[in-house]
Amino acid sequence: MLRVHDLHGYYGASHVLHGIELAANRGELVALLGRNGAGKTTTLSAIVGVVDTPRGRVELDGRDLMQAHPYRRLREGIALVPSGARVFGNLTVQENLEIVRPRPVQDGEDAWTVPRVYEFFPKLADLRASMAGNLSGGERQMLAVGRGLMANPRVLLLDEPSEGLAPVIVQAIGRLMGQLREVGLTMVLAEQNHRFALAHADRAYLIEKGQIRHEALARELEGSDALQRYLGV
Repeated sequence: MLRVHDLHGYYGASHVLHGIELAANRGELVALLGRNGAGKTTTLSAIVGVVDTPRGRVELDGRDLMQAHPYRRLREGIALVPSGARVFGNLTVQENLEIVRPRPVQDGEDAWTVPRVYEFFPKLADLRASMAGNLSGGERQMLAVGRGLMANPRVLLLDEPSEGLAPVIVQAIGRLMGQLREVGLTMVLAEQNHRFALAHADRAYLIEKGQIRHEALARELEGSDALQRYLGV
């Protein structure tokens, strides 16, 4: 579904991504693990087109999107849930969901609607008239994911969804990702919390200094030498 090949990224004159190679198959949850500053967020930002990427390829279902603007990549089906549970605080929960322009679905696809998001997040249904700025951290994260789903993504990129959340909320986010896998959504999860990520991912990539250093099945990484080497755990 998603293939990234030889992707190089820059912030101004700073060369921060060095030939990223990454793939996610249809319905697969792939984890991107690394220390803070290793290049996880930059990789996701490069995939959606908000980082300068003079070299490489980003392919969605075989179609090269490197020349496509960020809004076109979203319309093709790549949606990003950014870190920090960023939502529009001066809008209600429902308005945050309704503000998204969804991708037209194809035959056989199920569209994400506000009622469907509320089925996945009953708590958000209870809070639909609440201002998003008044939500708890866990509620904002649920809303951020729900807003990403409203774009009808084919691939959902999740940047540090467990960051700063209580363990019980992290568990809830993990259950949600399991539900999304069951409906066939392809996901790429960038995380520092390797235990959380490996508990839910099919495969994982380890990134260091803007380069993919190791790839393995998630179940093979826990306690491995590679995890110790690149994450120090």
